[in-house]
Amino acid sequence: MHSLKPDSQTNPVLSDWLSPTLGSRFPENDRPVFTPTPVPAMAEVKPRDVQVAEIAPHTLVLRSRTFDRLKFEIEYARQKGTTANSYLIQADKTALIDPPGESFSQIFIEQLAEHVYLQRIHYVILGHVNPNRVATLRALLNLEVAPQITFVCTRAAEVALRAAFPDENLRIIVANLEETLDLGQGHVLQLIPTPTPRHPDALCTYDPASRALYTDKLFGAHICGDTVFDEKWRDLEEDRRYYFDCIHAAQARQVEVALDRLSPYADTARIIAPGHGPLVRYSTNRFFFDYRYWCERQQSQDFTVALLFTSAYGNTAAMGNAIARGLTQAGVTVDSINCEFTDPADITAAIEKCDGFIIGSPTLAGHAPTQIQTALGIVLSTAPKTKLAGVFGSYGWSGEAVDILESKLQDAGYPFGFEALRCKFAPTEATLQRCEAAGLEFAQALKKAKKNRAPRQPITDAQTDRTEQAVGRITGSLCVITAKQGNEDVGLLTSWVSQATFNPPGITVAISKDRASELLAHQDDVFVLNILKEGRNLRRHFLKPMAPGENRFAEVDHHPAANGCLVLDEALAYLECRVHDRMECGDHWLIYAIVESGKVLETVGVTAVQHRKSGSHY
Repeated sequence: MHSLKPDSQTNPVLSDWLSPTLGSRFPENDRPVFTPTPVPAMAEVKPRDVQVAEIAPHTLVLRSRTFDRLKFEIEYARQKGTTANSYLIQADKTALIDPPGESFSQIFIEQLAEHVYLQRIHYVILGHVNPNRVATLRALLNLEVAPQITFVCTRAAEVALRAAFPDENLRIIVANLEETLDLGQGHVLQLIPTPTPRHPDALCTYDPASRALYTDKLFGAHICGDTVFDEKWRDLEEDRRYYFDCIHAAQARQVEVALDRLSPYADTARIIAPGHGPLVRYSTNRFFFDYRYWCERQQSQDFTVALLFTSAYGNTAAMGNAIARGLTQAGVTVDSINCEFTDPADITAAIEKCDGFIIGSPTLAGHAPTQIQTALGIVLSTAPKTKLAGVFGSYGWSGEAVDILESKLQDAGYPFGFEALRCKFAPTEATLQRCEAAGLEFAQALKKAKKNRAPRQPITDAQTDRTEQAVGRITGSLCVITAKQGNEDVGLLTSWVSQATFNPPGITVAISKDRASELLAHQDDVFVLNILKEGRNLRRHFLKPMAPGENRFAEVDHHPAANGCLVLDEALAYLECRVHDRMECGDHWLIYAIVESGKVLETVGVTAVQHRKSGSHY
């Protein structure tokens, strides 16, 4: 083992990683003194960096930061950057919690070496294991200065580690419930396995000395900034909810179980230390409450879909996450089931209670994995043929698994909620958009199927809900909302628009969750409200279904407004608006927007109005 000598040569292997400014070392027997890393103002920080701060005695956070979008995954779609938070506890023994992924490996190890002798790290605690994190672990081990590391993780993570390092004699402590890890000086860490379908190897850790609860994938948000803690936590609510919806909404039942395991620490924790975003100090109780509330809301929907999958390299799982996102946007409860870690009896129970099911599989040696074959057998023997089905999967070369699943379900007579989705290798952004659209399509097919199955009876005043009739008499002007999603122009037909305020001039718009849940999702988003003229065909045009990526405005005359959104030339008038607030209201989002500008395009003509017979549908 190479030693790091003060004011002399650096470890020859480590020096390949560390910048020249890190040559000066601290005395052999002294713990390094913490000096906060200077961080310029956020507007000036464009490159990736590592921000270091002391969050409790003997405890540092190392926030590997990027201010740009990292990946294609939907959870990064708000494009506010992210932080990969790692934690260093230096007591009698030293523990590193959750090192970041591969894109941060070099700068993270450089910064870590400034604050601790790498050869004195006794434990690396892993909240979960994925290929990106394995790359950083490999870099640490390859430096040959940290062979003494003992990994602390769950049994599922141990399997992944040993597969990633087949030639290494790794030291691993498998964490079970009620197990502790004593670092000395009161830092007796409580290890809390919290598996979910998306993260079956998840592990949380509680340190009673600092009263810090390390939660990895729970209680995070993909947002990057200079503030370490959540001082202005109300400003983070949308980012927190979006993160939950993307990561956890499809596994709400299992997240509730994880919350039950963490509940003994909810009242005592002074800090919640997640894997991404600001640390939670000012809203710990509120955040626990929010997670409980969001889980309950997710499980109280009218429809439930069982999403069954396995994933060899994470690609099929990424597709499943996007499908689940589309389903949850449409107000459907998703019961996400990782068949590799789920008992067949639990799969049977999920199939019996669901309204529809979707199966995702990779292709291994020309077949679906054994766990998916078992799940398929359960479906064929348990699910009534009236239940809606869906199939998806990724593959490296041939992709037979998706074809096998599709043909078996077709032969059995199941109706499909969307065409089978296939992806070669890793899904692209366009692929994930198609998967999300497929989830929305599946939800709409579920609702249509239920409506078609309802018994048809002659309509009389006595049989018709008079309340729905009365609500249907509320009329609204037909409008088209035009806005931007990324670089794409989108258009949405609506009649649920009303003036809300005189000063400032403001309007409210209600948008259905299963039509465009993420449209106008953020404060200060801009849009144009195009008010349609009676007798024009624009209504019919915007009622037509469009394929993903198809240009909605190719056949419509338009020009850009001052805010960059499109004005329809055939509209009667238009308003340029900015989102001020958004509220979740049952199956719709209610948006309050300030009108910043507007113009009447035709002085002659009347506004197109929608008349409905019932208040239960558009």
